[in-house]
Amino acid sequence: MHQKNVFIAGKKLTEAKRALVLVHGRGGTADDILGLGSHLRVKDFALVAPEATGNSWYPYSFMAPPSQNEPWLSSAIALLGEVVNDVAAKGIARENIFFTGFSQGACLILEFLARYAAKYGGVAAFTGGLIGDRIYTDNYKGSFAQTPIFLGSGSPDLHVPVKRVGETADILEGMQAKVTLKLYPGRMHTVSADEIATANELIFTPAS
Repeated sequence: MHQKNVFIAGKKLTEAKRALVLVHGRGGTADDILGLGSHLRVKDFALVAPEATGNSWYPYSFMAPPSQNEPWLSSAIALLGEVVNDVAAKGIARENIFFTGFSQGACLILEFLARYAAKYGGVAAFTGGLIGDRIYTDNYKGSFAQTPIFLGSGSPDLHVPVKRVGETADILEGMQAKVTLKLYPGRMHTVSADEIATANELIFTPAS
């Protein structure tokens, strides 16, 4: 089960008006994903990065039956919920909380958000999709109330099928998210410069 190990960077939570929750991929660290944050337009944000116990949020592919990834999957989703509640408790409104993740981290944030949909600041999911051997629509509830969500993925990607990314976009749109999906032919399993630029343009716009 995941221990609560959270790294903070950027502005102090008590001073920032906006916060970005960053979730690393399999084998990654909080430090890795905070490095990605340095390329995003988030200078006035508090940056909050939980780190997975053993550097993996769940043991098997995100396309495995969810039961195979338990209890780690439920533990990871609960941990994200705690992180969001902690940020909100510091006085940052949920509509000013943003999310980004790569690969396993992108899958995790999308699964968490679809299970607890609400009006958030925005989401940049780099190479991820909803979790499971199929889409478990009964798990998803709430409305994103036009929260902007950017999904970027290679086509094809070694770990994340393009079909699942498209299905994920459809589910999120059905939950009233404002979804932008971009596929990158031949792109390696990484975050491209265009994805960074697109996320900055669509998600991390300056506060009005």
